[in-house]
Amino acid sequence: MSDNKIHIFDTTLRDGEQVPGCKLNTREKIELALSLEALGVDIIEAGFPISSPGDFESVNEISKIIKNATVCGLTRAVQKDIEVAGEALKYAKRPRIHTGIGSSDNHIKYKFNTTREDIVERAIKAVKLAKNFVDDVEFYAEDAGRADLPFLAKLIESVIGAGATVVNIPDTTGYCLPHQYGAIIAYLKNNVSNIDRAIISCHCHNDLGLATANSIAGALNGARQIECTINGLGERAGNTALEEVVMVLKQHKELGLYTDVNTKLLHPLSRQVSETMRVPTQPNKAIVGANAFSHSSGIHQDGFLKEATTYEIIDPAEVGADLSKIVLTARSGRSALAFRLHKLGYQFNRDEIDELYQLFLQVADSKKEVMDNDLHDMIPESLKVAVTA
Repeated sequence: MSDNKIHIFDTTLRDGEQVPGCKLNTREKIELALSLEALGVDIIEAGFPISSPGDFESVNEISKIIKNATVCGLTRAVQKDIEVAGEALKYAKRPRIHTGIGSSDNHIKYKFNTTREDIVERAIKAVKLAKNFVDDVEFYAEDAGRADLPFLAKLIESVIGAGATVVNIPDTTGYCLPHQYGAIIAYLKNNVSNIDRAIISCHCHNDLGLATANSIAGALNGARQIECTINGLGERAGNTALEEVVMVLKQHKELGLYTDVNTKLLHPLSRQVSETMRVPTQPNKAIVGANAFSHSSGIHQDGFLKEATTYEIIDPAEVGADLSKIVLTARSGRSALAFRLHKLGYQFNRDEIDELYQLFLQVADSKKEVMDNDLHDMIPESLKVAVTA
């Protein structure tokens, strides 16, 4: 296995489902899990088995049908959680238990009302118990982004010693700046003696809009797993968006990192998740938003029509999107108008386009977007003879 591969851990079905109103039933989870496997993700976090009978059933049923990806169940560092997760995952071909506990002094004091020493003991106990059910155990050090680094290193070293195969370093509150998060990963690489025995994972939240940047910074400093969701869904402001990290790595080949994701399935799966989870995707969302490949500014349209790469760094086909769109607004120029009229079957010379452009601006100033029927209606009868058969 190449050390340059970034494992994609998808948590749409667990963290993504924590968005209010996004509850999925077992059938919906199974359908999405199959699509995620087809996409090429390495790990599917199918749910939190102890949280409800429905989630237990979902993890159990997904475990039966997924053939290639690892199926993961989340737990707290609690005996019953881990036992229930082990039972839910018993049919999985590649099962993983994802267990953990808070690592920042904030969590240790206010959430657990305990000591650092007790946290380490609980963490070791949880990992050892999980190893009785599965070989692949991931440990999350919740709120690692705000943890004391020497203590975090001690905690990570302890759980790897107990058998953890993956160590998750979450920026749970989305607090870190990219250089800070990257420095945490680098510190662990350099100060945990047995770090070579585990994969470091990034789990970043988007409270400050930095989840993707932080995840990439983590990967550049030695992390080899990124935890993410389709469309960036997740708790509060969401998680790292899968489509973003995958395309960052694909576009920036100079980084020397790659994933096994079939990027041509990104747009179809984005739509499936949006429809199934009943959450519209914001139009300006990177990669998968409705406007990601739309051009409305005259300057941009002119450049794009001359050479697409002037304003598009991604070919829409590369991510399974529809063709790029020229959107006609009051900001559009003559070249965009001529292009659209040509698409409608009209052939006008430069002087005729100049005349039509003045009519177009009158229409455009009264509407947010000029549609094809508006163009047909605005053309004077004297010019309609220019239409082709």
